[in-house]
Amino acid sequence: MTASPEWWKDFFNGLFIEFWKIAIPDAATKADAEFFARRLALSPGARVLDAPCGHGRFALDLARRGCNVTGVDISQDALAVARASAAAEGLSINWRQSDMRDLPWPGAFDAVLCAGNSFGYFDDAGNAAYLSAAVAALKPGGRFLLDWGWVAESLLPAFREFIDMDLGDMRFTARNVYVPQTGRVENVFAVEKGSVRQERAASHRVYTVSEILRLLEAAGFNSFECFGSNEAEPYRLGAHRLILVAQKGGRPA
Repeated sequence: MTASPEWWKDFFNGLFIEFWKIAIPDAATKADAEFFARRLALSPGARVLDAPCGHGRFALDLARRGCNVTGVDISQDALAVARASAAAEGLSINWRQSDMRDLPWPGAFDAVLCAGNSFGYFDDAGNAAYLSAAVAALKPGGRFLLDWGWVAESLLPAFREFIDMDLGDMRFTARNVYVPQTGRVENVFAVEKGSVRQERAASHRVYTVSEILRLLEAAGFNSFECFGSNEAEPYRLGAHRLILVAQKGGRPA
């Protein structure tokens, strides 16, 4: 099974949404959101864009903190879960179904969040286009946070070609192949629940930290901070993930 060039358009639905909703404990999301809020200098009333937002785990947490949140995702199924969760809690969040590069709010936000390994889906031009859209959506001095475990210095030292895990009544497997010539990981993911099995192919671009920084600079960001955890540890080779905070040029918001 080979991923299509636009695999992300119909990947996030069905059992995959159900699995990702339970895969990360609420306590882990809360701890990350607390750290993100501090590094993004968020206070009640701050305008935050979560793109892509998936089923809304960070959008919901930031809204609980009093932020004015907009969530963007291409998946109708993911947004349906996000909307239902927000309604159940009485949270007012603006949801938009669109490509993550389609952010039609110039200069509107104090912060933009890209979390949960949601970067690198596209080719190099497409990934650069997302960063350009993110910087355009920020106010001068606004901050962007990228939470990404597919950065080369994190992914490759402990690369696993096969992953399997059981979670509740669901089973998740992944077959991964790193292709040096393209700098991408080609994946085949599967989720099983009872007699139902869904399989999807995906493809992720892998960048080094220095390559990401150059992309961010080209988009109009500066003042970079790189962390290896939500405990503000400096990013080092082999860290589980990269949490990168950048600022849009101009006077602080």
